[in-house]
Amino acid sequence: MKKVLTIFLFAISSLTGFCQGSESDAVKKTIANMFDAMRAGDTVNLKNTLADRFLMYHVNPAKDTTGNIVIDSNAEFFKGVEAARGGHWDERITNYDVVNIAHDVAMVWASYKFYTGSKFDHCGIEIIQLIKTERGWRVVSVFYTVKPG
Repeated sequence: MKKVLTIFLFAISSLTGFCQGSESDAVKKTIANMFDAMRAGDTVNLKNTLADRFLMYHVNPAKDTTGNIVIDSNAEFFKGVEAARGGHWDERITNYDVVNIAHDVAMVWASYKFYTGSKFDHCGIEIIQLIKTERGWRVVSVFYTVKPG
């Protein structure tokens, strides 16, 4: 009986790990699609990766607003993406440090590097929150640090 219980528990934990893995891959794919759309200057596909009430903000020691937190305007962000068509804004995840998923909510802590064209501009950490909708995973917020290059 102990052997059967051990096998059963192993099978259940493997299934849970598999489900988490496929959801983790789906979350990472949504993030990759967001950065691919940014790189292409494609605001239509970019909006398809974002939740309806998307928020972007960052910590930038050079801009001391409210405790060094700068809330980015979505309108300015989309204008910048459109203006940077053709790979001018190239953000690259260098490592997915943490991917946590609980039900329909995900949180990703990732290291990144940002290039303007082919020139390294800055790097930092991003905390990306996502929600699973009927259309799949959507980015709710991006909070990032900026370390100049």
